[in-house]
Amino acid sequence: MAAVQKPERSWSIQQLCREFGVTPRALRFYEDKGLLEPGRTGQNRVYSGRDRARLRLILRGRRVGLSLTDIGELLDLYDRRDGGAAQMAASLVRFRAQLETLKAQRDDLDSAIAELEGGCAWLTERLAAMSPDQLPQAQDYEQAIRARLPELWASAE
Repeated sequence: MAAVQKPERSWSIQQLCREFGVTPRALRFYEDKGLLEPGRTGQNRVYSGRDRARLRLILRGRRVGLSLTDIGELLDLYDRRDGGAAQMAASLVRFRAQLETLKAQRDDLDSAIAELEGGCAWLTERLAAMSPDQLPQAQDYEQAIRARLPELWASAE
């Protein structure tokens, strides 16, 4: 007796868009780049479980800053015969490189944030001393007045 094969589940473009929070245009873009290969039923795209899994990996790759070229290369390495080992090994190398890139960017951002915070503190201090009425926030103005005239402020309360 021959084994009965279950039909593979499929998804419409609207279903995948809703599930993954992407637009139909994004799915068509990934299709144009060769990253997804939906079937067709008339004019409608029909996405397979393979397409759905690939979309999940595409979006994860984009979220961590991988290029579409890198993502495509990694997706193309998948081979069921080796259980995906070649794909995993290449992904590990690429992920580690991206991790170092992101850490360097974080260090650059931390430096820029510290520099801006220092600049804001200096500008606030100078402006409070020179012309507190020009401070951008009322609470800063109030603090400057309290610092300059503590006895007047206390008597007003």
